[in-house]
Amino acid sequence: MRLIRSVQAIFIVFASYKEFRSVVYKRLGKIRILTSWIIKGQDCLYICIKDIEGGLIIQHGFSTIINAKKIGKNCHIYQQVTIGFNGTESPIIGDNVRICCGAKVIGGIHVGNNVVIGANAVVCKDIPDNVVVAGVPAKIIRNLQ
Repeated sequence: MRLIRSVQAIFIVFASYKEFRSVVYKRLGKIRILTSWIIKGQDCLYICIKDIEGGLIIQHGFSTIINAKKIGKNCHIYQQVTIGFNGTESPIIGDNVRICCGAKVIGGIHVGNNVVIGANAVVCKDIPDNVVVAGVPAKIIRNLQ
C-alpha cells in the first residue's frame, strides 16, 4: 500500500510541477529523449550540472540558470537565480543552502553549508558555513549559530 501511495505522489508531483520534471529529465540523461516530449519541463529553466545531491527544490524556476560544479543536499533555489561560471570555473554549493529570488552566484567559489543568500545578492567570494548574506556585493549580515 505504501508503494502505491508513493508512486501516486511521485506521479502527481511529476504531472504538476514543470521544475520537478526538468530536474528529473536532467538526471535521466539520454533516456529523457523518450519521455521529455510527452510532458515538457520548464521552458526557461537551464540546468547544466553533473553532481546534484538529493533534495534539490527549484521553486518557480522561471528564468533560472544553474551551472555549478556541485550542489549539495537540500538546496532550495527560487526564480530568476543565476548560478554560473566566470569564464573559467563554476561554483560549488554546500548542503542546506537557500538561494532567494534574483540572486547571482558567480565564479569558482564555495558556498558553505546552512547558508541563506538574500534576494538579488551578487556572490563573487567564498561564503562560510551558517551565515546569511545579502547585498551587492554580498556581505555577511547575520550568523545562524
